Formats: sequence, structure tokens, C-alpha cells
Amino acid sequence: MPKAVITTQTGATVAIEGTQAEVTALLGLFEQGERDRLIPPETRSIQLAPKSKPTPMGLLAELIGSGFFSTPRELGSVRQALEEQGHFYPVTTLSPLMLRLVRRKELRRLKDRKRWTYVG
Repeated sequence: MPKAVITTQTGATVAIEGTQAEVTALLGLFEQGERDRLIPPETRSIQLAPKSKPTPMGLLAELIGSGFFSTPRELGSVRQALEEQGHFYPVTTLSPLMLRLVRRKELRRLKDRKRWTYVG
């Protein structure tokens, strides 16, 4: 009958006796436990993929979904709403994105006193 004697890092001695399969399985479990103890917990945890940076189009889609455009909004108020969330974009960046959303029929564009307003 196969036997194995293991000495742990703390100095404890463990004797294993059984069939070849049992001894091999227990040695595998013991080695796995030793590795888990030696590896720091922060590296043992499941590594999640880093979140991608939010895009201006994605942020505008969130505003649409939250009902921000239930009332007509000018481009400046859209820029201000994004700034309140911590995302700073010039109006010249937002203008073509808003036009793209209008062309996709996700928003409507209305002219109000020589200014465009957007409504969802």
C-alpha cells in the first residue's frame, strides 16, 4: 500500500496511507492548498477585465435612456449635464454626435429662436 509523509511549513508531519489513487489525490489537494496559502489573496481573486472608457455617444445614450430629453434641450444644457457627471466635452464635439442621433431617429431636432433644441 502506498504511503506518503508530508512536512508542512509549520513543522507538522502528516502521514498518508492508502491506494495509489487516494495518495495521489490527497497530495494534489495538499499541494493546491499550499499554493493557495503562498499566493496573496489579491492575486487569487478573479481578475475582471478593466472597464472601457465611456464614449461620448454612450454617455448621450444614457441621457436619452434616463429621460433627459423628455423636454427640449439645447446643446449647452447637454454639455452641462455631461459636465455634472464628470465628463467634459466641447460643444463642437457634441454637435455632430447629436446630429447623428437625430439621423438615427433616436432624437428629434427643433429650431427654437434660431437655436436647435433636441427632444426624445
